[in-house]
Amino acid sequence: MPFSEIFLNINESATLAITKKVRELKAKGKDVVGLTLGEPDFDTPEHIKQAAIQALKDNITHYPPVAGYPDLRQAIAAKFARENNLEYKPENVVVSTGAKQSLFNVFNAVLNRGEEVVLPTPCWVSYIDMLKIVGAKVVEVECGIEESFKISPEKLEASLTSNTKMLVFCTPSNPTGSMYSREELAELVKVLEKYPDVYIVTDEIYEHIAFNHKHVSIAEFPSVFERCIVINGLSKSFAMTGWRLGYMAAYNKEITFLSEKVQGQVTSGANSITQKAAVAALNGPMDEVWAMRDAFHKRRDSVFPKLQAIEGLNCILPDGAFYFYPDVSHFIGKSTPEGMKIDNIDELCLYLIDCGVAVIPGSAFGTQNHLRISYAYAIPELEKGMDRLAHGLGLLK
Repeated sequence: MPFSEIFLNINESATLAITKKVRELKAKGKDVVGLTLGEPDFDTPEHIKQAAIQALKDNITHYPPVAGYPDLRQAIAAKFARENNLEYKPENVVVSTGAKQSLFNVFNAVLNRGEEVVLPTPCWVSYIDMLKIVGAKVVEVECGIEESFKISPEKLEASLTSNTKMLVFCTPSNPTGSMYSREELAELVKVLEKYPDVYIVTDEIYEHIAFNHKHVSIAEFPSVFERCIVINGLSKSFAMTGWRLGYMAAYNKEITFLSEKVQGQVTSGANSITQKAAVAALNGPMDEVWAMRDAFHKRRDSVFPKLQAIEGLNCILPDGAFYFYPDVSHFIGKSTPEGMKIDNIDELCLYLIDCGVAVIPGSAFGTQNHLRISYAYAIPELEKGMDRLAHGLGLLK
């Protein structure tokens, strides 16, 4: 009997697949520095863990409302008003099992088969495959290193058609760390004002990990606010990746209603204990969040000179998140000391694993000549990884 053609033709998450391979190699005793996961290496702040413990003691262990507990939806609405100048009511918010599910809910709630979605690349690994599941037509717009991996107003306008239903982008970006400034967003808004039927999905999961300027949401621009769908969560900012808590907000309540309906058929809602911990996170002190951000900033500044010192590697300084996305096209086509030719970026990453360092190939993010290097690791580990990267690339002839 045939299996699902949809799922046979989508990709496994490259980040998770390579991370799994690294774990298997380490279990066999191989010394590999894994710079693959976009996961803070810090512990969840204590007051958040205590809120979860209290929720257990209070027996908050039953089915939660599908869209989230009222106090959490209120805390999220308050967060948007306090930090982003966005006025949402609690009923504009749907809480999900991670920002990934929030995106999946929205895509299924808004898109019909064959409708176009503009997607600047490089982009996060799961956007394209999620959109394939929905049956949308993905219009990839390549944004190169010379553009700091950001879509220009000219490229945006050229990509929009009468069949465009949605624009999806992420700032600060995974995989590049690039951020849109208020001025850059304003120029994109001028284009989008000409296309009033295009929804704008803005993934802001890395908003608190911003170094050079404060994160700005495109939803802050009044002319497009009513068709923006903001995606966020607690994984990155609060070191809560395993807690699985994300959320979306949309002015259009039909979108939140339909997202809630999708979620009701898939997970029935986010974990009850996690939701109570999330209230403490959003309403509590931010000192540890800023301390983590500052640590990532130091790590970025520690790694960047080492990347710049590798001859043939082209890298820009990221504005946020915790990724470098260097261009390594110089090394494609070269051969290893054993005489094996490196024909593509995937083969280069496999070779680097043999050199003792694991990174993610840019093919996972829509480009063919880049590596994603996560610096969400302690500096000694990063330094070891950079030494192995430089050594391995240096051996190619």
